Parts: sequence; C-alpha cells; structure tokens
Amino acid sequence: MLKDIIYNDFQHTVSELLLCNRSILDLLAKSQETNARMNRAIVKAVTSCGCLKINAHKKEIPSEISLEELKQYLESHLDGKLCENCREMVEMEMGRVLFYLAALCNLLDLNLYDILIKEQKQLKTLGLFSMV
Repeated sequence: MLKDIIYNDFQHTVSELLLCNRSILDLLAKSQETNARMNRAIVKAVTSCGCLKINAHKKEIPSEISLEELKQYLESHLDGKLCENCREMVEMEMGRVLFYLAALCNLLDLNLYDILIKEQKQLKTLGLFSMV
C-alpha cells in the first residue's frame, strides 16, 4: 500500500514541476536525452574513473542447456563496483530517467505504479520466457 502511494506521489510531483516540456515531442526528446546521459555516466565510471572495468568476450554456450542453466554461462562483463562519486552520478541520472518516464505517463494518462504491477505479473507468469 505504501509503495503505490510513493509512486503516485512521485508521479504527481512530476506533474506539478514539469513546466517547459509539456509537448509529447519535447518529452520524448528529453527522455531519450536523459537515457543517453545515464549511459554516459556509466561509461565515465569505466573510462574516466576506472571504478568499473568491462571484460567482455564471446561466451561458448553449450547447445543442450536449458534456459535455467543459461544463467551460469552469462555474466554482466563488469568488474569492480561504482565508487561513491560515480554511484551518485548514475543515481542522479537514473532519477532523471524516472522523472521523464513519469512525465510521459502523466501526458498519456497512465499510472506508473499500475504499469509496474502489470509488468511484475507478466514476469511472474511467463518466468524466463518473458525475456526471450
């Protein structure tokens, strides 16, 4: 119950604060921009700070394994952890992504919490097959 209030309160706050970018075109552009900035903050953690390292290479996955076993063969390719400064930047950029997602929900008369609940139900129902 408290979680739906938090989501609804966040979405309402976004509605109250959004002044300039009320056009769907502006919101779509800002949403894309904030996603790029979030990606850039993560890249900077690798390239400028070095608190994260990317160790990517082709995985040899046996053809006879099940979807459940697939998790053992796949990894994030990340080594390390975000330092405090990088963590702060990534969190800030993710917050902006959430802001513009909530703004899009407001403009389209959608409820962010309801979307989250529907997605959670679908994930639980379809399990591993939901992401294939």
